[in-house]
Amino acid sequence: MSYNELKQHGTASFPFGLYRIDHTHPKYEMQHHWHSEHEIIRVLSGVLHITLNNRAITASAGDLLYVNGEVVHGAVPEDCIYECIVYTPQFLSMPQSDFFDSLTGHTLFITEHFPHTDTSSDALRTITDSIFLALREDGEEARYAVVGGFYRMFGWLCGHHAYTESLSMQTLPSRDEKNVQKLKHVLSFIRGAYDRPIALDDMAAAADMSPQYFCTFFKQMTDKTPFAYVNAYRIERACRKLLGTDLSVTDIAFSCGFNDLSYFIKTFKAEKGMTPRAFRRGETENSEN
Repeated sequence: MSYNELKQHGTASFPFGLYRIDHTHPKYEMQHHWHSEHEIIRVLSGVLHITLNNRAITASAGDLLYVNGEVVHGAVPEDCIYECIVYTPQFLSMPQSDFFDSLTGHTLFITEHFPHTDTSSDALRTITDSIFLALREDGEEARYAVVGGFYRMFGWLCGHHAYTESLSMQTLPSRDEKNVQKLKHVLSFIRGAYDRPIALDDMAAAADMSPQYFCTFFKQMTDKTPFAYVNAYRIERACRKLLGTDLSVTDIAFSCGFNDLSYFIKTFKAEKGMTPRAFRRGETENSEN
């Protein structure tokens, strides 16, 4: 079974999650991950450097990004604020629609980047803006507006042929496709074991590689060393607990795989630019993505 973040976006009856990400958010720097849901990202300010499988994209304010399901993605923001909608496309499926059947069957992929400089996609930005706005509202009327907005969006994408049958891993050489699958195995292992000691040999085994080659492979795929990624992910989990629980800093450190409080605080400051207690005092209304 492919790794899924195990977080329900929205509700079972209305599976749309809206997230606003700034420097105070636990996932401001998006560690590499993937999920079966699809994701729409709009950059509000600054620059977002995002990778989708092995493709690097630099998006700036006004740009739209589309993350197709099962694509490994990670992002590094640069003075950036961005918003995301994570949703389940099956919820919107239409009977006897080749477009939706292909989209949910991973044989059709939405175009990944719509730059703000491309005026031909201005109408698409207007439509998606209306979806983001409607998701901020409550009530049945707002839900109809969200669903209607998505149908308008897909109508635009279909009408402007803003999709391909060979995006994502389909365009990767066979070796790169295998590497993406190996990376998924490693990320799945790390995220299932972050709260206990992780050895280099364990991560290499998850990728079915020697430890020596694995370090080079992981750095090439994520731009991080394996242990830098592990620490970053542990700090991300710690941030969620700092904002969402009353656990002590010490308990959070140990529950996230750190066996030394001083090292946890040092690592936290390196990742977030502040101590865990300072981060907790600056709690925001943002939810985890």
